[in-house]
Amino acid sequence: MDALKVVSYGSATSYPDISRPIFGDKNLAKHSIPCNSLIKNKFSIPFRSSRPFHLNTRRRNSMSASTMAASITSVEEALPPALDSSSDPPAIFDGTTRLYISYTCPYAQRVWITRNCKGLQDKIKLVPIDLQNRPAWYKEKVYSANKVPSLEHNNEIRGESLDLIKYIDSHFEGPSLFPSDPAKKEFADELFSYTDSFGRAVISSFKEEGVNEETVAAFDYLETALSKFSDDGPFFLGQFSLVDIAYAPFIERFKPFLLDVKNYDITSGRPKLAAWIEEMNQIEAYQQTRQDPMELVEIYKKRFPAKF
Repeated sequence: MDALKVVSYGSATSYPDISRPIFGDKNLAKHSIPCNSLIKNKFSIPFRSSRPFHLNTRRRNSMSASTMAASITSVEEALPPALDSSSDPPAIFDGTTRLYISYTCPYAQRVWITRNCKGLQDKIKLVPIDLQNRPAWYKEKVYSANKVPSLEHNNEIRGESLDLIKYIDSHFEGPSLFPSDPAKKEFADELFSYTDSFGRAVISSFKEEGVNEETVAAFDYLETALSKFSDDGPFFLGQFSLVDIAYAPFIERFKPFLLDVKNYDITSGRPKLAAWIEEMNQIEAYQQTRQDPMELVEIYKKRFPAKF
């Protein structure tokens, strides 16, 4: 077996991932959600929309190649069960490209969506890990950080979700999910940098009565961001991109929780955010990674039982 080499791709900025609390600043621990707490069973079946997706010709002609690919090239796949402490490891570094995930982790979901949008289901094998009963070999032989997501590719292990979505987009075949326009690239970097602040701002309301100004401002920021390139389309950069993938798993969780627990509709007075959510929910590559929203609500209620 080749020696393990761990590589972080992309910028030097380190973004939080899952084995530590979400938005894992130690000073924010009381407002954090460990991904471990998001797992009810060893295997959870991702939520899929019951509404079939159709792409009509008029809409197809107006869409970018990346949006079309995200919408129509993803294929249904049988998802493997999560591996736990009793499971044998895969044949690590045998030439197979593997994406180690948890089905319920939003950070891992980012990379899973990217893989699907690129049409790489046959090129990148999913290896789900049971984070509540994780196998010892995962830390010892795969990823010493002992968290997901991680990617095994070319005899190297890479981690950190934002780095991984950029790596997969630039190193694998399939439609590009990042713009070439310099202004959009600059804005994308700004939005990537804001993801952590956004999460902290929203979670700050979870143990308070009502919804605080910081949370409101965070969603207002997204509404404003969606206006910048709205002439080009309903997504953050106009056309569907990695930026949308970076935010989608968290909006998927925050929207139903805040509505159920706080009676706060994040789309009220924010038509562009509402349209963005509707467009995202049409993308099959994303649909295949989604969880049942009511299950997410119940999980978050257990994590944040006070101030309902």
